[in-house]
Amino acid sequence: MSRRDSFRQLGAAAPAILPSLLLCDFSNLEREIARLEEAGAPGMHLDVMDGNFVPNLTYGMPIVQAVRKLTQLPIDVHLMIRQPERYLSQFRDAGADLITIHVEAVDDPRAALGAIRDLGIGAGIAINPGTPFDQVTDCLNACDLLLVMSVPAGFGGQSFDRTALDRLRQARELAGSDLLLEVDGGVNSDTIAACAEAGAQLFVVGSAIFRRDDYRDAIGQLQRLAVLGGG
Repeated sequence: MSRRDSFRQLGAAAPAILPSLLLCDFSNLEREIARLEEAGAPGMHLDVMDGNFVPNLTYGMPIVQAVRKLTQLPIDVHLMIRQPERYLSQFRDAGADLITIHVEAVDDPRAALGAIRDLGIGAGIAINPGTPFDQVTDCLNACDLLLVMSVPAGFGGQSFDRTALDRLRQARELAGSDLLLEVDGGVNSDTIAACAEAGAQLFVVGSAIFRRDDYRDAIGQLQRLAVLGGG
């Protein structure tokens, strides 16, 4: 199976709950991945922050590579870094099936998305709540996925910004059914149904999974709510 085919598995699994590994127990990464697989997670979401584009600093290629060794599930890598073009091939080689870059972090989004596609993997564009939506409209036919941030990238504990719902609806109207829509930030049992109703197919979830003892129950509950919302 090609990397792009692996990425497209996520679309086939929609509505898909993607655990954001930022909150997992990295001292027991193999166990955490196994628990998530057993719980039915269809893929893994990895947030890469550089301490520059966003104030927080997380992990890089070595963690992506470690996750790749532990699972055959699609790996969705969200680059919250400046000039991500410098590192695209390294993240692909580390194991990414999909790389999402921020429209705010590149000078030429279409060229960067083309470079990702040339690597044989899925290409995504992300937009922050405070960025005018028209900054991504010219990119929608150049990517496989639009990630609508419902909190500012790189900041934890923020409230869900409901303008994300309007953006999801607008993106679906503009791009049709071929574009995958993903939402990230404050996605939980209170917000996921509205996201699904607005057109989201992939739901990045952190605390609503990792702060629960039973990952299967957490993912299952979110999945049911997403199905109801999208129905």
